[in-house]
Amino acid sequence: MAAKKVLVVYAHQSAGSFNAAAKDAAVEVLGAQGCTVDVSDLYALKFKATATAEDIVGEVKNQDHFRYAEETKLAWEEGKLSEDIVEEQRKLTQADLVIFQFPMYWFSVPGIMKGWIDRVLTSGYAFTQEKRYSQGIFKDKKAMLSFTTGSNESMFSANGINGDMNVTLWPLQNGILHYCGFQVLAPQIFWAPSHVKAEARGTMLGGWRTRLQGLLLEAPLSFTPSDSFDGAEGFQLKPEVQEKHEGQEFGLTVGTHQGKRLPPNSQIRAGV
Repeated sequence: MAAKKVLVVYAHQSAGSFNAAAKDAAVEVLGAQGCTVDVSDLYALKFKATATAEDIVGEVKNQDHFRYAEETKLAWEEGKLSEDIVEEQRKLTQADLVIFQFPMYWFSVPGIMKGWIDRVLTSGYAFTQEKRYSQGIFKDKKAMLSFTTGSNESMFSANGINGDMNVTLWPLQNGILHYCGFQVLAPQIFWAPSHVKAEARGTMLGGWRTRLQGLLLEAPLSFTPSDSFDGAEGFQLKPEVQEKHEGQEFGLTVGTHQGKRLPPNSQIRAGV
């Protein structure tokens, strides 16, 4: 297997945290396999989290009605994005695999990581209307979420008070990663490490290290292909696709569920 380039987008303020240990494990194990691993430590970089006109060098095109997506697309085309965005896009362009390492905040990513997503994945560079989802710009790259929770696994179950983790992950894995074309690997979820003993945390990290040994060969999660939807009909499932799955017990995906039961663990395990 040819050496790969890996980008770890990391969001935790403490070098003594479990997230830091998970990040360090990825750097060590993947590096030992010959991978080049780059880390974007967002807090250390003091990465700007807000998407504003300051992300554009020089005058914007429409000062009276500033539209971030349109203006940054033009700025990307003209080479006028701010230096920090250009640097992160350079790292991302070179990467074969992107790992987002973070503590789950309010069922999502920390604000500083959301800022990275908002600012780095600019229109034109990361997606276009024609190039998204399974036909996306990054369809030859892999990406995954690796994160800690504050709640136990049982609380994120279909009967749990937090709700099904598969539903929680859909906006992140489908609406961001898959939208940009990434092949999305199953997430690495560290369930409530702050509430378990040191031995259990060590077991979690050991499992992550073991997975990292074969991570680059893993098959991605399944999503409904773009050509299953009819653009002329508001991007609804094509009739023939609906008919093919009419007798199935479960919907196609967590989001495109056709009013049926959600496919179990489809956002957590590949091959479901």
